[in-house]
Amino acid sequence: MLFFLTSQPLWISGVIIIGGGTLLATLGPALVRRFVALERLTTNNEIAGFKFATVGVLYAVLLAFVIIVVWEKFTNAELEVVHEAGAAENIYRLSQGLGDTTGADLRNAVAAYLKTAIADDWPAMDSGVPGASTSTKQALDAVYTMLSVVNDQANRAIVSEIFRQLDRMTESRRARLIAAEGAVPNVIWLVLLGGAAVTIVFTFFFGTESLRAQTVMTALLALLIFSELLIVVAIDRPFAGSVKVQPNALAHVLADFESHPEEAR
Repeated sequence: MLFFLTSQPLWISGVIIIGGGTLLATLGPALVRRFVALERLTTNNEIAGFKFATVGVLYAVLLAFVIIVVWEKFTNAELEVVHEAGAAENIYRLSQGLGDTTGADLRNAVAAYLKTAIADDWPAMDSGVPGASTSTKQALDAVYTMLSVVNDQANRAIVSEIFRQLDRMTESRRARLIAAEGAVPNVIWLVLLGGAAVTIVFTFFFGTESLRAQTVMTALLALLIFSELLIVVAIDRPFAGSVKVQPNALAHVLADFESHPEEAR
């Protein structure tokens, strides 16, 4: 269900989470008033107020912590893509010191990797199965295989640096594949959703003379809580849904490769 919400356009997820949740919350006060008299609810307002303050603070701290964590993970995912693109570009520059034939072959291999990463890795991460893309792994293995047979004693330092950049590119790819699986464990989702329900239901048992005023206050609280939950849902999986990391950095490096076709031959 959570992946379904993540993979939907933002407005659909918003309607389901914010609209649906807030609508259900507005029904609560009226339902409680049908079975519990206003006088009984009013009697416990003072004690309930202290307890609600504690519940609200605890849930607010948890929700804020989760939002910070998923935002950091989202930002780190963006940085990993930039690092991956930067390593590929460094290999492109360094390969020019390996000679015409060897350097061109290496650039072609890296370009093939970038193409498969954009064409296969991103759709696989968007679908929630990041490990399903085997063509990108094969393209990356081809770069390692090509570089491992290079026997250029005169440019040993360049080859060593290319290997270092290739390892960096591999590590960045692995990091984004892991990030694509999401940052919030299922147990935290259970506590988040359960905490939202407890916090909102708590307001049903306050007694105010105006049922309409109490319903509006409950709706505003639910609107705020579910809006923040929507943020978590939208960015929990950095490479899926409407708010996601695009392969623009890789595409820019690939365009740089293709803008110099004479160097890739």
